[in-house]
Amino acid sequence: MASQQDISHSVGEAVGQAQVKKDEVINQAANSAQEAKDSTSTTLDQSSAAQTASDLKDQAANFLQQTGEQVKNMAQGAAEAVKNTLGMNTDSSSNAAANTNNPTNTPSPTI
Repeated sequence: MASQQDISHSVGEAVGQAQVKKDEVINQAANSAQEAKDSTSTTLDQSSAAQTASDLKDQAANFLQQTGEQVKNMAQGAAEAVKNTLGMNTDSSSNAAANTNNPTNTPSPTI
């Protein structure tokens, strides 16, 4: 028959092994949770970066489109001004707009 001391020793050994096993399981769960958190964080960071890049691309495209339209309008205005200056403008609306200061083309009275 096993002595009480042998039984106590066996129980203590079993308790110790159970404690070690419990610690291993808790560590594995904690490691798995941390890996899942890191993976999710990386995915969210990549998604956020992709969205930011897409937003910046859209903003740049809008800016370039607006700038292109402004340059085009300025070039058309400059061409009209040169035509008016040289008397080559065939557009009657531009000539009428150019003569708004003195619509009758008569000299201004002097005071």
